[in-house]
Amino acid sequence: MKHRRFPVGPLWTNTYLFWDEEGKGFLVDPAGETGQIARFAETQGISVEKILLTHGHLDHAAGLSEALEMFGGKAFVPAGDASLVRSPDSGLRQLMGSEFSGTDDFSAVSDGDRLTAGAMEISVIATPGHTPGSVCYLVTSGSQKVLISGDTLFAGSVGRTDLPGGDPDELDRSIARLAELSDDLPVFPGHGPETDIGTERARNPFWPGETGRKGK
Repeated sequence: MKHRRFPVGPLWTNTYLFWDEEGKGFLVDPAGETGQIARFAETQGISVEKILLTHGHLDHAAGLSEALEMFGGKAFVPAGDASLVRSPDSGLRQLMGSEFSGTDDFSAVSDGDRLTAGAMEISVIATPGHTPGSVCYLVTSGSQKVLISGDTLFAGSVGRTDLPGGDPDELDRSIARLAELSDDLPVFPGHGPETDIGTERARNPFWPGETGRKGK
């Protein structure tokens, strides 16, 4: 399993492209600047089978329609955030300079759902808090595993909960759920650098237990 990170858009959202040895892949959080991603995929011989959103905020979904047009494939959106993707806030669109007016060309996913792209299996983990429908994706290919955490978990921090639909108690429960994962699991956040569960367990001030705010 290989991957490439593309920080794009005004908030430097991490759009991820994952693919297997046969060039079958999936795209996560198409935030915009889709042309450069399409050119990379073409030069590498990658066929994008699926497009996934970790949540419905515009800085992660603004390029969805364009990605569907360029790559084809099928889009998958967390069920709890489907309304955000169908009808993005007009004020936020103007603020971000986005032309994305929403789409219903997607299937909804929920906790426990499993998808495949080539040789990769993608498990949906519901992690509400940043938004009501936020999810993480646990991707497995042979002995390799990675967690795509969206805006739930960052290197040294967690997602904000002061936006509409945010819930700090829900986020605490979601982080506690991620704390059950193994320390060596790589984490690919929606913004900023990559990390792993062990590093966040040791250093993240929002981690549950003695390290984080719950232990204070």
